[in-house]
Amino acid sequence: MSDLPPEPDSQAEDRSQVSLLMLLPNMVTLTGMSFGFTAIRFAMEGRFGAAVFAILIAALADGLDGLLARKLKAESPMGAQLDSLSDFLCFGVAPAVVVYQVHLAHTGGFGWVFALLFAAATCLRLARFNVMSGQADESAGPKRHFVGVPAPAGAMLGLLPVFMMLAGGWDAGEAPAMVALWLALIGVLMISKLKTPSPKAIKVPRRMIAVILFATVTVIGFSFTHPWYLLVLLDWAYLAVVALAAIRARGRLFG
Repeated sequence: MSDLPPEPDSQAEDRSQVSLLMLLPNMVTLTGMSFGFTAIRFAMEGRFGAAVFAILIAALADGLDGLLARKLKAESPMGAQLDSLSDFLCFGVAPAVVVYQVHLAHTGGFGWVFALLFAAATCLRLARFNVMSGQADESAGPKRHFVGVPAPAGAMLGLLPVFMMLAGGWDAGEAPAMVALWLALIGVLMISKLKTPSPKAIKVPRRMIAVILFATVTVIGFSFTHPWYLLVLLDWAYLAVVALAAIRARGRLFG
């Protein structure tokens, strides 16, 4: 027998510690959540441009945290739930509050009902996404489409009246009923069963690579010089995509 002391249980030690890199996706998620919550504060202070930019940063964080989790193999049930809760705040509550403060605050309870409907639709959209993700077959590869408009895209569409106001094309107090109905429409699109394209499934022909890269530089340039006009244009472009999807579905949003 050896008198040497037993070696420490390395597996038990590994289970008691975690690499800081494994926490990075959740840290990014919480960063996005912080920007989404701060957007609400900016909206309450009347700083609507800052509120929109905070939501945009939250959207970037939402795309980045999932990418990091996959690349670092740090995906976890807690991370998925944290991401969903953050999305509800950033893309359901914050946009609804911003639109309400800009266009609907003077209508009182009428406007608040539609802001509430938008937030509720986002919550339902995320809940359905969580259920479908839990039932998905991971061996099937990347999803070719979303069921309904995704929450981040719904937030950007819901904010279209605010983008137009910031671009100088819509007075803040103009046509509140139209803004309210717009929020309701986007809410319906989010909870619908309309198949909308997923970026993960989009493939670009090699001959179009240079065009795509040139367009990317153009978009970045306009984001610095005319951000509100760019956001309006991107919203209308995405609406065209959604309209084509609705035509292919023959108008059956819940069929």
